[in-house]
Amino acid sequence: MTDIKSQADYYADIGFSQRLGFGQRPAVLVIDICRGITEPGKMFIDMETHIPHINAINTAARRIGAPVIFTTVAYHKDYSDAGTFGLKVPLLRDLYIGSQASEIDPRVPVMDEDHLITKKFPSAFYGTNLQSQLTGLGVDTTIIVGNSTSGCVRATACDAVSGGFKPIVPSDCVADRAPLSHQVNLFDMDSKYADVMPSSEVLEYLNGLASSKAAAE
Repeated sequence: MTDIKSQADYYADIGFSQRLGFGQRPAVLVIDICRGITEPGKMFIDMETHIPHINAINTAARRIGAPVIFTTVAYHKDYSDAGTFGLKVPLLRDLYIGSQASEIDPRVPVMDEDHLITKKFPSAFYGTNLQSQLTGLGVDTTIIVGNSTSGCVRATACDAVSGGFKPIVPSDCVADRAPLSHQVNLFDMDSKYADVMPSSEVLEYLNGLASSKAAAE
């Protein structure tokens, strides 16, 4: 078993890859769509084809009043708040508080009603108030988009399922620097931590909630 499909079949046969399904109260977590990563440079991840799908999901979520929560990464200029993670990935120094690199990519509009969390570490949950914010909003499903698939997206998905949420990862809304890393981590998340699917299925779910909401009014 050397290819991902055969591995996925094997995992499913022994009891992995169960479907969590969708809940009734989703939120979108837009992970690290910041200019220091999505624009050409040493941290570059090409998200040109992913951004239209991300924007479509954000728009559909806002239409039903579901929260859209952006994260960015920003450190003090002395890098003292980066911990051992900063030692492992020293190039993150470019993402400092007030820098253009930490700004959200303008191709993914942030609306007045959206939320913004500044984080220091891979998971959007670690060292932030995201868990309590989602709980306070009554969220049961987290739709996770952004980058990188193998890093902050995966870390956030792991913490989301650990925190009692249903993580959904639209495969065409997340990206990585290496295609192999992207594919392997999508497989691993789908096996253990999240439901991975095309954004078209997520849009169908969000539009279904919109129809149900309209019918109830």
